[in-house]
This record gives sequence, structure tokens and C-alpha cells, in this order.
Amino acid sequence: MPQPWWKPAWSVPAAMRAARATIVVPSLFAITYKVVGDPQMALFATFGGFATLIIANFGGTRRDKLGAHLGLAVVGSLALIIGTLVSGTTWLAAVVSVPVTFAIFFAGVAGPNAASGTIAAMFAFVLPVVSVGDAGMIPSRLEGWWLASAAGTIAVLLFSPATASRLPAAAAQLAGELAGRLRAAASGEITQSETMHAAKEKLRAAFTAAPLRPTGLATADQALSSLVQLLEWGATQVGDAFDGHIDLKHSCPADRELLRTAAGLFADTNALLTGQAAEPDFAALEQARARSAEHLRELSGRDGEPDSRTAAAQAVHAQAIAVVARSAAADALIVSRRASEETIAAERRDWYGAPEAAVSAAAPAAVPAAAGRTRTVTATTAPATATAVPAGPSRIANPAGPSRIASPASPSAGSRAGAAAAVSGRLDALTRSPRIGGLAGAATLVRRHATVRSVWFLNSLRAAVAIAAAVAVADLSGVQHGFWVVLGTLSVLRTSAAATGSTAWRGLAGTVVGFVVGAALLTAIGTGQPALWAVFPVAILIAAYAPGTTPFLVGQAAFTVTVVVLFNLLAPIGWTVGLLRIEDVAIGCGVSFVVGVLFWPRGVQAVVADDLADAFRSGATYLAQAVDWALSELMVPPAAAVAANGAALRLDDAVRGFLTDQGSKRLSKEDLWTLVNASTRLRLTAHTLAGLRTQVPAPGSGPGGACLPMAGSVEYAGAPACVMLQSEVASLAGFYDAIADEVGRPQTGTLAAVTAPAVIGPVMPRATNGASAAAVATAPPADQLPHPHLLWVQDHLHHLSASAQTVAEPALHVAELRQRPWWR
Repeated sequence: MPQPWWKPAWSVPAAMRAARATIVVPSLFAITYKVVGDPQMALFATFGGFATLIIANFGGTRRDKLGAHLGLAVVGSLALIIGTLVSGTTWLAAVVSVPVTFAIFFAGVAGPNAASGTIAAMFAFVLPVVSVGDAGMIPSRLEGWWLASAAGTIAVLLFSPATASRLPAAAAQLAGELAGRLRAAASGEITQSETMHAAKEKLRAAFTAAPLRPTGLATADQALSSLVQLLEWGATQVGDAFDGHIDLKHSCPADRELLRTAAGLFADTNALLTGQAAEPDFAALEQARARSAEHLRELSGRDGEPDSRTAAAQAVHAQAIAVVARSAAADALIVSRRASEETIAAERRDWYGAPEAAVSAAAPAAVPAAAGRTRTVTATTAPATATAVPAGPSRIANPAGPSRIASPASPSAGSRAGAAAAVSGRLDALTRSPRIGGLAGAATLVRRHATVRSVWFLNSLRAAVAIAAAVAVADLSGVQHGFWVVLGTLSVLRTSAAATGSTAWRGLAGTVVGFVVGAALLTAIGTGQPALWAVFPVAILIAAYAPGTTPFLVGQAAFTVTVVVLFNLLAPIGWTVGLLRIEDVAIGCGVSFVVGVLFWPRGVQAVVADDLADAFRSGATYLAQAVDWALSELMVPPAAAVAANGAALRLDDAVRGFLTDQGSKRLSKEDLWTLVNASTRLRLTAHTLAGLRTQVPAPGSGPGGACLPMAGSVEYAGAPACVMLQSEVASLAGFYDAIADEVGRPQTGTLAAVTAPAVIGPVMPRATNGASAAAVATAPPADQLPHPHLLWVQDHLHHLSASAQTVAEPALHVAELRQRPWWR
């Protein structure tokens, strides 16, 4: 039997939150109002207690919560001072509300705790900005706010449930599944993918279920976010590898050994995430990668040797999985706080957009990160120490002679390497400084989200305009409690006009219900102080438990009853205070709805479509550059990685907002996830291709120019092979650009699905009606295997083109939705 809609759900965290508020808030009000006798201090202590104990909901360790509460106290103090100083002039208060509100809301990009404190910090601003007061009241108001902050922080730290994130546990489970499946496959055993896919879905659910990204700006948080994507991509790679199209029982021992070594790194990742000691052996992995690549290079077409295409099909999967395993283990070291300062410095350098060449020139031991970057991984004094990681497959040399790219032995290359090393040295000095690193990280984050493509930017701007309008309306209308107008605006503002209107009606209905209950309560008990003091803790208990456990209407009703009791304790005026609240909340809801209609009425759904377009467009550019880089046709590493990663992060935030936004969803989740997964696969395929080649070859080795003329296979020898691959990638990139145009800005006229690209042939054909044996038998033997990158690039493009076949239809649905009016 379904639970009634009005009945609250049981929640231990909500119960503890209610218990804390019930003890602290009445105590604060009694001390400041009855003992100290300062009404201003009492008012700000009470509402500060609400903000600290009920509105804010910080997570993490006690240290994390302490830092978050301290930040809330500081930001709230500044907002309180500004609000008090500008409250005397209507136009000044409205104008100043724009930057203050925007800054507080936009600061939520820093992480989940910063976002959770947004509304609580706004309490400290909206209460003074629409209240009568002057600079002389600032000390009393600050004392009330600080007292509430101190008492609330102590209560949270002493009486708070242990909160363990599901994310590391889910990541550890998937890493363990990957390790087990790789070991079994390397031994020639047939494995089932159900448990791996279940672990992947569990990890995705843990990462995407929350309305806010569960990772912040801290180094460990950034590494965990990268690790989640790497493990999901690893599951995709393993699924592609072991779908039956190649027989690993007959693959070369070097490839099977590479898979076993990669399995070991995934097992180390599992151990590190579960608090165990582990020592990821990156050097062994690189040696296994080199042996696998060397095996391909030594094939000559003699009798008894495997076909070059078959060998390449086996090796390409082993190499791609190894790259993921290496990066995942490096991230796990950082998440478990076992990485060295050099590792952390290299990570910060990646996040802040340091030059790729500088990073590589100064760091001979590097690990490709989640976007084709590199990072150094060295040992710390922790029990789990990491072996230095050699840079990529530098032993894959060009068998046909010198490359188009100068080797480090040449004077020009040497001078460039020296200059790059000098730049990197200066970057090291900066990125190892926590203060400079933090400022650089904040600047990068602001730059990434300073666009109308960012849901954070749009929501912050919409909130700023709405609060400014509410402040002006409250002052000009002369209502008795103007801050209720602003709080009404703040409480019902959502990401779209339709959702805001729906929430406004429920908020107003809840206020009416609260007024009726409050009026009945006052009629029954009167306005005597003893009775009101007895009821006050009970009202706070209900209001504190309601958020998240009851519908929004019930929460508004409970808060209205609390307000009625509180203001009758301050000045016994009876039930009319509830009637005034209904009037003020109605005005605030109206302001929210008007702003929602005027500013981006389609809300986050339109932002999701815009961010999908950005993700496909930047991903297509990244793919083209990554292929050119892998084939030695590009002189510098793919620069489009930065834009692709930024677009992916903005898309992630927009999708979270869309999934958690109240109201009906016109875009189906199936279409949404198909497009999001397609954009992710596009970006991570480019990342994998970018990791095929080292940025600076080792001294004495060839740089591995894959497109130089080579003897051997007619189809793959020389430049024509690169021309073919570049033509194929241009077709794929053009398809994704067309998808971006379709899901981007609304179009007029009749829409048609974008024609899917042709599926690029695999290195080894898939089995089709039992014809695979004949296909392999008639394949011409290779007299000399060409550069492995040619075959590996083709196989990655094959998988990407096959997955692209499912993109056109969902993209058409998005385009059709964008043609419809927002109210339909």
C-alpha cells in the first residue's frame, strides 16, 4: 500500500537535524531575548540558527563540516554588513543585491558544501537588506549571527551521524570487478559481463543521483571525479574487448601478460579505495605495454605467425585497458592521500591549463590523466609507495627511419626542451604552493563557468535578478515584513518558469495551511508567554524535520507555524501575523514567476541541450586532433582537451539540475543518457588516442612517426593509410558537428535526423553468420607490420562509429522539443 503523500518519511539524519535545532534555536532565542534583552541580536540569532542547523546541510568529515560552517559564518557576516549598510535606500539595496546574490550563488561551483550553504548565506543578507536599521545595529546583528554560528557548529560536530560517501565504495567495487574479469580473460576463461555492468551502474547512480557534484575543489575530490570517469570508461573498454570478436586463448603471451598486469593495477585501485595498503607497479605495466607493442613490430608474415590484423585487434584492447588501469591507479593514490607533492603539483598543473610540452619535458615519469594529460606519480612515505611511471610507449619506434618531428638530440629540440623545463620549473614553484594553487584553481573554475552555457551562471544570474526585484518590491510596497517577500522569492525560484510556477502554488498553499494551523493554535492557547514558549520547540522540531522528508507544501506550512509563534513571542499580535505572511509570500512567489518567465523560461532543459552541443562540438575537434597526434601529423599535443573537459563538466552539472528539478520532464531519460553517453565516449576515445604517443621521445629512440612511408602492407603502408584514417575521422567529426548544430539553438522548419556515418571497418572483422574464419583465411599476410598506431586508431574509430549509429534519433527528439513553446 503506497504511503500517503503528506506522511513524512523516516530519516535518521533528519531526526538528528531536528533534535539539534530543537535544542539550540529556542536556547539561542531565550538567551538573547530574555537574558541579554537585545531584540536585534535575538532575531539574527534565531534566523542564524535556522540557517546553520536546518537550511545548511554540510557533508564529509568533521573537518570538512568545520571548514564549511566557518566559511558560512564569514560569508554571512559580510553579507549581513552589506545588507545593513544599503538597506536605507531602496534603489541602492536593489542594485547591490545583484552582485551579492550572484556571488553567493555562483560560489556553489566550488563543491557540494559550498552549494549547500548558498541559501543559508542568503538568510544573512535578505533579513537586514529589507529591514529597518542602520550601521549602529551591525554589532548586535553580528553578535546574534556569530552566536548562532558557534552554537550550530558545535551542535553539528558533537551530534551528527557518521556520513560515509557511497562513491569510493562503488568505485572500489567496479575496480575489483574489472580486475577479476581481466584475470579470467587473460587465462582464456569465458566471463559474464552482468556483474561488471551492475557495478558500473551502481557507480554511475552514486555519482549522478545527487543534485550537486559530490566532489569539490580539493585535490582528492578532483582525483575521485576523474577516477569515476576512468572506471566507467574501463568497463566500456573491457565490454568491447571481450564481446567474443577475438579469441584471447590464442593471443600472444605478451598481450595476455599486459592484461594480467592491468588487472593488478585495478586490484591495487580497489585496495587503495577500501583503505588497504597497495603498491601499484607502474613500471611493470609500461614494460608489459612495450613488450606487447614490440611483438607487433617484429611480425614479418612468416608461416606460423598470426595475421597482423588479428594481432593488432588483440593488442589494441590490451593497450587501451592498460592506459585506463594506469591512470585509475594513479588517481586512487591521490584519493587515498598516498601520493607525493610532485603528483599533486602535476595534477594542479593539469587543472590550471599548464602547457603540455612543459609538463612532459620536466617530468620523465608521467601518467596520462583523464583528458590526455600527463602527471607524475612518485612515492610518499605512506605504507603504499608507487613505482615511478615511465612515459608512454616510447619503444614503438618507426621502422622506416627519422620522423617529421625532431628528436631531442637536435639543437632546436634541445633548446625547446630546456625552455620547457624552465617554464615547468616555475610552474612547479607555483602549483606546489597551496595558496597559489587554490587561487589558480578558483580562477580556472570561474573561467570555465563564466558562460551562458553554464547552469551555475544562469541560475546565479536569475537568482540575482529575482532577489533584486523582490527587494525593490518589498520596499516600494511598504509591507510590514519585507524579508518574507524575499524569502518567498528565494524559496520557490526554480530553474524554469513552469517549475517555478508549480512550486509557487505549492509554497503559497503551504503558507495558507500553516496560517490556518497557526491561527487555530493561537485561538486554542492564546498569546500568553508560557504557552508560546511551550509550543515553540515543538514547532521548530516539526519545521526542522520536514525538509527532504515531506512534500514542499508541508515544509512551508511547518515553517509558517514556527514564524507565527516566534513573532508572537516578540510582539503578541495574534493570528494576523500569519495573514501578513500569506500576503508577503504571495508577492514573493509572483516575483519569482515573473523573473522565471522573463529570464530563460525553458530553464535547465535548454542548458542541457546547449551543453550537449558544446560537448559534441569540442569532442569532435578533440578527436580530430588526437588522431593527428597519434599518427604524428600534429606537432603539439591536442589543445582541444581543455575545451572538451570544460564542456563535459558543464554538461554534468546541467544534467544533475535537470534530473533533480521538480516538474514534468519533456526530454526522456533514455534519450538524455544516450546523448550524454555518446558525448562521453567521443571525448574518452579522443583521450585514449591522444595517449598512444609520448609527448617527448626518450633520448636515442625514434619518435614513432606512424605516417612515414613504410614497406609492407599495400593497404596500410605509407601516407595513404593516414589519408584514409583522416578521411574517416573527418566524416565522424562532421557527424558530431551536425548533431551539435541540431541539438543547439532552436531551429525553424521541418526537422530531419542527421544521417549516421558509415561504420568504419574493424581491424579484425566481427563474426557474421560463421563467415569470420573464411574472412581471416583470405586476408593477405603482412610481410611487415606497419606502425601499430595505424591499426589501433582504426579499431578505436570502428567502435566509435558503431556507437554513433544510436545518436541521430535522440538528437532529433531534442531538436523537436526546442521548437515547442516553453509552456507546452
